[in-house]
Amino acid sequence: MRRIILNIMLLCWSIAVVATSETYTVVISLDGCRWDYPQWYNTPFFDRMANEGTASSLIPCFPSKTFLNHYSLATGLTPEHHGLIANEFMDCETGYDFNLSNRIMKKDPKYFGGEPIWLTAQRQGLRTAIFYWAGSDVKIHNSYPDTYLDYDQKPRLTLEQRCNKVIECLQRSKHKRPQLIMVYMNEPDKSGHNYGPHSRETRRAVERMDSLMGNLYSRITQLPIGKQVNFIVLSDHGMAWVDQSHKIELRPLLGNLPYKAYGSVPVNIYASWDNVQQHEATVDSICQRLQGVPHLRAWRKEQVPAYLHYTEHGCIGDVVAVPDLGWVVYDKPINSGGMHGYDPAYTDMWAMFRAIGPNIRHAQVKPFRNVSVYTLLCNLLGITPAENDGCIDDVKSIIKDN
Repeated sequence: MRRIILNIMLLCWSIAVVATSETYTVVISLDGCRWDYPQWYNTPFFDRMANEGTASSLIPCFPSKTFLNHYSLATGLTPEHHGLIANEFMDCETGYDFNLSNRIMKKDPKYFGGEPIWLTAQRQGLRTAIFYWAGSDVKIHNSYPDTYLDYDQKPRLTLEQRCNKVIECLQRSKHKRPQLIMVYMNEPDKSGHNYGPHSRETRRAVERMDSLMGNLYSRITQLPIGKQVNFIVLSDHGMAWVDQSHKIELRPLLGNLPYKAYGSVPVNIYASWDNVQQHEATVDSICQRLQGVPHLRAWRKEQVPAYLHYTEHGCIGDVVAVPDLGWVVYDKPINSGGMHGYDPAYTDMWAMFRAIGPNIRHAQVKPFRNVSVYTLLCNLLGITPAENDGCIDDVKSIIKDN
């Protein structure tokens, strides 16, 4: 089915593509920037982008986590198709524990399926500069972006220095200038986790990012090529408030059943087994014990609701447990603060999207799935997409006709 959809998209591509070699696209991701932060806080630049360009909300992939959603933005694939199904999980081939805190595993290309936009662009003759985006410092398909930074190399660039990198790239000579520039920023996610989405600290972080983006765009427009730059500011997910008392402990519920659990929102649970019959019995027991637990939904992997797109990858847990918004699954004490990872049906998980530039319409666009951002970028860059889960219908109202 995905291949059929891709073929239909390709048939329409000659009609839809609007970009030329004379345009450039800059994408800035503000981690954890809720879609409604501009309604809560003083964000004159984000408001300007909405008034002069396109404003919308992005619906994240499940789980609504940072790393895997940034890779979904880059590839147009859901986690069940690109393979980064969670921040931590059991490697279904080796039985080892995958964890993003493990630098060796995080750089292993076996975990990075699909083709990220920078490789799609380079394969078709464009140049790219990608700074701190998930997967950009990994040798995927034996290639890196033309220009990139290693996220694990410290000290990392400050947020202001990252903006300077954008300007430096756009000031290169025409034959060295990247047509695609992407930058990751870790705010307001950091403040949202520490203090919650409604806090003074998060307000300051959001307003700082608005000011930083406004300054960057002003600098871009003053360049000789300023009118040729499409400027996109987006986010990966939203943020919800979690009270320290809203905690569900697995250990008392599952007792001495043989299992391993990874994560807290959501939880991938793997049943230990010596044979298939014992394994199935353990999975059944886990499901039975979790049914009816307040503020928790749990399914066998194959019964996860289709809209979550979380069944097809072999490393997804035998049982997937998802707490209600504002709850976490954890066997240790927690602090109150912000959290994400929840079902994307909750609007608290939705992310901000703004775009402005020569190929961007003035439009208010209904919320759309973030996997379609890859489709949008391919269109703006004038390149043919790799196989993906996005939909041109989600983004065609953003793009100006030739």
